[in-house]
Amino acid sequence: MILRLIYSFLYSIALFFILPFQYKKRPKDLRQRWLREKFGTFNFSLFSLSEPAAAGNSSLIWIHAVSVGEVIASLPLLQRLKDRYPSAILVLSTITDTGQKIAMGKAPEGTKVIYLPFDLKFILKRTLKNIQPNLFITLETELWPNLLATLKQHKIPAVVMNGRISDDSFKGYKRIKFFMRGIIGNVDLFCMQDAVYAERIKELGAPEDRIRVLGSFKFDTLPSLHIPEWTKLLSHPVIIAGSTHRGEEELILASFTKLKKDFPDLTLIIAPRHPERFGEVEGLVKAKGLPYVKRSQLSADSPIHLPTDSPFPCIAILDAVGELASAYGVSDVAVIGGSFIEHGGQNLLEPAFWGKPIICGPHMENFPFAKEFYEKGAAIETDSSSLCEKLKELLQSPEKMKSMGNKAKDLHNEKAGAVERAMKEIERFLKEKKG
Repeated sequence: MILRLIYSFLYSIALFFILPFQYKKRPKDLRQRWLREKFGTFNFSLFSLSEPAAAGNSSLIWIHAVSVGEVIASLPLLQRLKDRYPSAILVLSTITDTGQKIAMGKAPEGTKVIYLPFDLKFILKRTLKNIQPNLFITLETELWPNLLATLKQHKIPAVVMNGRISDDSFKGYKRIKFFMRGIIGNVDLFCMQDAVYAERIKELGAPEDRIRVLGSFKFDTLPSLHIPEWTKLLSHPVIIAGSTHRGEEELILASFTKLKKDFPDLTLIIAPRHPERFGEVEGLVKAKGLPYVKRSQLSADSPIHLPTDSPFPCIAILDAVGELASAYGVSDVAVIGGSFIEHGGQNLLEPAFWGKPIICGPHMENFPFAKEFYEKGAAIETDSSSLCEKLKELLQSPEKMKSMGNKAKDLHNEKAGAVERAMKEIERFLKEKKG
């Protein structure tokens, strides 16, 4: 209790200083809604008392997904909940604006999308009074101390789904283990992605009978099967560098420039992880003097209009959110961003779904199952100095690319089913709540 009071005091001080900046950071058309919802006040037309859940005849399930990756991972669960409980109200909260955009565009019809309120008790009490959920689900171990404590006080079960704890997070949590025990004690169930994460949450204080290993939702997250129209203009082979971070684009561009000499028709799609870096990456490409086009220059689903005798630029900068997963479908080789710097890697399951050969850097710590991809020949691990060589080896061997892609697809399919296992746990909580 004392630790939570100290946390709340420090949180309030930090909020006092960052609130004006965070408000101005929002697009003007979002500012008022962001501020209102962050303080626990919502547009009541979203939660009409005429709806079945509000009348007490069904359930209101609140799912929290911090940003784009978590929102995308939540989509198969949201759809399954919608199918299983058609009269239930689904509320999806995010923290980031990009998460909001993806949630509003891709969540099942009728899902109420909100910003997660600030983690202060008086705000959270107002939030729960307005929303009145039957169950709270948070994705990937996003644990807010006051939110979980307030849910506990209101006897609303809280469940972690698709749980994971990265190496860095685990080290940090262990330093404040005395504080984490109180937070973890307010969670009713931890559904973790694998045994490693399950052992970590247990070490932090979660009782063994509250831990389940269900697998990763990302194996059940299917990208749009519609490959973007503009990609039809690309000359092959195509390399996609997905979710790249600062320090990786230079490496990718250097390798691409060398490979272009041996593969004159080679095309590169480069997709920066963070939207705020789109301009920075464009500057890097421009400095190389390579012809390029930005996704934002293309209409929603039509190719750029070029003279008939003009080739498509050899580099496409994917400066759009939410399209990478589908764009992987046109690639011949996928390079996973966040893995050539000490970040921990990005999602390799999207290219695996499409059956594409995958190259990762040495830092895939956030995705322990990457090791199985290496062991089964579904992906290659390399470093910065060898990336160009590994790409060349694959591009010179279509048979090897096809074999790797098939193995990646098979491994992806083997690991599907986490959402169905999660549904069984959710059904138990909803039955207990009604009972």
